[in-house]
Amino acid sequence: MAAVLAWAALASAAPAGPFLPAHGTDVLELLPRATDPEQQELRRLRAQLSAHPRDVALATTLAQRYIAIGRAETDPRYFGYAQAALAPWWTLAAPPPSVRLLRATLLQGSHQFEAALADLDGLLAVEPANAQAWLTRASVQTVRGQYGAATASCARVAALADPLSAATCIAAVGAMTGQLEASAQLLKFTLQGSTSAPDEQQAWALTLLAEIAARQGAASTAEAYYRRALALRPRDSYLLGAYADFLLDQGRARAVITLLQGQTRIDALLLRRALALRQLPDAAPALAADVAELAARFDAARQRGDTIHRREQARYSLHLRHDPVAALALARANWAVQKELADSRICLKAAWAARAPAAARPVLDWLASHGTQDVVLARLATRLQGTP
Repeated sequence: MAAVLAWAALASAAPAGPFLPAHGTDVLELLPRATDPEQQELRRLRAQLSAHPRDVALATTLAQRYIAIGRAETDPRYFGYAQAALAPWWTLAAPPPSVRLLRATLLQGSHQFEAALADLDGLLAVEPANAQAWLTRASVQTVRGQYGAATASCARVAALADPLSAATCIAAVGAMTGQLEASAQLLKFTLQGSTSAPDEQQAWALTLLAEIAARQGAASTAEAYYRRALALRPRDSYLLGAYADFLLDQGRARAVITLLQGQTRIDALLLRRALALRQLPDAAPALAADVAELAARFDAARQRGDTIHRREQARYSLHLRHDPVAALALARANWAVQKELADSRICLKAAWAARAPAAARPVLDWLASHGTQDVVLARLATRLQGTP
């Protein structure tokens, strides 16, 4: 399951902006130890690939290792290394299937959803029994709000993959389409019989269960699921972000600071730490430093033409820069591309803060048409619908 659900972590693990040290003694980076067995294995694979740069099996093995490490270490540089390993085939219209799957995963992580789906469709035309391709396709379709297509992809996963992969796929779609409790029951039942599944797979199912519980207003249940997931994947960037958001909703800012210690290389996690500092009365200097760092990172992203940070930029503009008009523009542009619950939430919050309830109408209609269940979104919808 090397690439299972990589989209979530890749989407969160975007590179930071440039950093200029203030002093010659500033630590710029902590490099992996040369004696680390994993780094030694990577050096061995890199040396082999340098000698045989068009060896597809070798290149995809190295790329898979890079993606796995990037996810485990919340280090986005490894995704760039993965792309570099695939360079001889990267621009081909129809690269070898193993390369095409990894390219789709990396494209998805950079929010190039159309290109990712094109790769997956091309791959599945050649390998219709590729379970991982169907699962990745379902993930992209769910993020984009294409729930009918995602359900069809999950049906193929159910016929080809293990029960937990299938259940997680089905539950992720069902949780967005008015089947919150049924999705939770399916996941709990399947998880009980999947104790031998890889930690990554179990952690994702537990994270989804935690999110469902939070959406139902069952905070203690959500907390228990998040802790179980963290015990399996303590550095998973998507999980850290989701749990941090839960803690922020609970007003537990200091717990967020503890959770994200040493994890703020990722812009989305730095944002959450800043949002936590905002809730603390004695954290003004640290908050100012984080806000300045986020500003520099987002400015660097704009200069690169990078648009994958729009959700984070909208939250930053609304809560840290107190600019609801800018936040609303960013949130609406982001929602046009992806329609996860967090995308809907920031759109509704920004519309309320900007006193522009009409701007929330497409989101409110979307949520109603799909029967989306979420206690926070329900409160926001009630507030907005009661505004003239």
